[in-house]
Amino acid sequence: MQIDTTPSSTVAATHGPPFRAALVVGALGVVFGDIGTSPIYTLQTLFDPSDPHPVPISVDNVYGLVSLIFWSVMIVVTLTYITLVMRADNDGEGGIMALITMLKHGAGNRGRRTATTLAAVGLFGAALFFGDSMITPAISVLSAVEGIKVVTADLEHWIVPITAVIIVALFMVQRHGTAKVGRLFGPVMMLWFISIGACGVKGILGHPEILKALSPTYALSFVFGHFHIAFFALAAVVLAVTGAEALYADMGHFGRRPITLAWLFVVLPACVLNYFGQGALILGDQSLVSAPFFLLIPHWARLPMVLLATAATIIASQAVITGAFSVAAQAAKLGLLPRLRIIHTSASAYGQVYVPAINWMLMVSVLILVFAFESSAKLAYAYGMAVIGTITIVTLLFFYLARTRWGTPLWMVVIGGGALLTVDLLFLAANLTKLVHGAWLPLLIAVTAWTVMMTWERGRKLVTAARDAAEGPLREFVDGLSTCDPPLTRVPGTGVFLNRGNRTAPLAMRANVEHNHTRHEHVVILAVETMPVPRVPEAERLEVDELGFASDGIIHVTAKFGYMEPSDVPQALRLLDPSQTEGELDIDEASYFLSKLELDPSPEPTMAQWRKSLFIATSYLTSDATDFFHLPRDRTVIMGSRIEF
Repeated sequence: MQIDTTPSSTVAATHGPPFRAALVVGALGVVFGDIGTSPIYTLQTLFDPSDPHPVPISVDNVYGLVSLIFWSVMIVVTLTYITLVMRADNDGEGGIMALITMLKHGAGNRGRRTATTLAAVGLFGAALFFGDSMITPAISVLSAVEGIKVVTADLEHWIVPITAVIIVALFMVQRHGTAKVGRLFGPVMMLWFISIGACGVKGILGHPEILKALSPTYALSFVFGHFHIAFFALAAVVLAVTGAEALYADMGHFGRRPITLAWLFVVLPACVLNYFGQGALILGDQSLVSAPFFLLIPHWARLPMVLLATAATIIASQAVITGAFSVAAQAAKLGLLPRLRIIHTSASAYGQVYVPAINWMLMVSVLILVFAFESSAKLAYAYGMAVIGTITIVTLLFFYLARTRWGTPLWMVVIGGGALLTVDLLFLAANLTKLVHGAWLPLLIAVTAWTVMMTWERGRKLVTAARDAAEGPLREFVDGLSTCDPPLTRVPGTGVFLNRGNRTAPLAMRANVEHNHTRHEHVVILAVETMPVPRVPEAERLEVDELGFASDGIIHVTAKFGYMEPSDVPQALRLLDPSQTEGELDIDEASYFLSKLELDPSPEPTMAQWRKSLFIATSYLTSDATDFFHLPRDRTVIMGSRIEF
């Protein structure tokens, strides 16, 4: 069986779901939860006295930090992602995996080594995103539920249990699909952005001079005039851009235009107003620096705002969860993960997917983090590393592709890419100073995920080569069936042998011939392709090849399914015309044969033995073919073959 993964990469393409206003609201609920809730804790963290490198409270530092936050958001999110990176898509799919796909398929002979190296670096960025997908729900939901301490300290011991219940419920609703989740969360986030923007305006009206921080001179004077403070502060400033990669990773769910419009006209203004409002509040009373977000809110509205903030930060987890689904689905198509069960939840948007295995793995991982760390403060130092690591790698890959694939002038790449990479690397260096304080966690998760994906890619190539050698050419095998000595015994009925394509012979059929010296009266060698369209018309469902002989009863069939359709093999075979099948097929009584590989690590130094063991262990994640192709279990035969690699 094979999946059609031929890329059709474009820049500024219009792939993805057709634009509708509802998509903007849906994007607010799915894409912007993470970055949209960062005002709750960013400024508070910068002045937190428990931080290893707290920023001293002063008027100049407030101006400098507010300006630095504003321009960091504008450079990293608006310029790098919204303006540049999101113009690069792979059949409408975004995220770092889309960039890796374009690298792999677009490299010429001269640049293949560089592209391969950058693809490996990009794969580490994808692995960092998996770490972000585990940490973000844990810290977001914990920080939300910790707000109940504002109501009454008596509920503090309920924080972890309540968080666990909310996390389980959040992952349970994922199976309903991105669109339905977005419709549920979107209106809540719209109310959230209106509320935080209004609170920001209230603070600015109290001290309008804070608007001077819009000038980049305040950010630059803070960085260059107090570099020993500003450098360490960057590790907390990066909290303002957490969720930026989710914008790109979720592009296949909603399309570039709805995400761009939601950012420019709703999310960006609301967040900027709130940051400036908090800065104005601190200018008026420096003692309010402990919780400027909630203290900016009128006293009568604080309890409702705590509840709304709880809802918003729970929703913040949605952005990275759906992003993780997209990254995992693309990784499986690239051969970096085994065949996973991928459920497409929209007929209009190919990128809206739900991956059960990833969903449950993330849920267990998030719960472990919640029970292990018990508070958002203990997870805070780990938060920025995964985000800025991925952002830096995305920027590097994008500008490499801009030069080699799209012919962007070298001077533009050097100046523009160099400036943006310098900003990213400063953030990255600042976060490395938090390594012993928790930043090691996303790196550990990333190294683990990266090792699994690199091992699966290498092991798959070795196993495929060994399998191709064992199967042999299909045409040559079929030609040899008529000259077998002794002649093969033909048994009545129809045998359907599922295969990866039309180049090699199915291992199950070869084993049947070599060991049982039999073949069915009618043989169908079947390959399944999943097409990048919702549904395939029945008239285009099947392609039949008689494999050189019109009367031997052996044909090759390619069955094509849309991504929204179940891959129902028996139902598809019923569409075969008897004139194409070299005889009448009895599909209702047909036997189905699957080839199962028993992997045996050889002593040959093709790959380290521990990596071979890891590859075998990862192979158990492969989805069950019998259920996937709707085969009748009582008429399905699994024939094993030993493959050394």
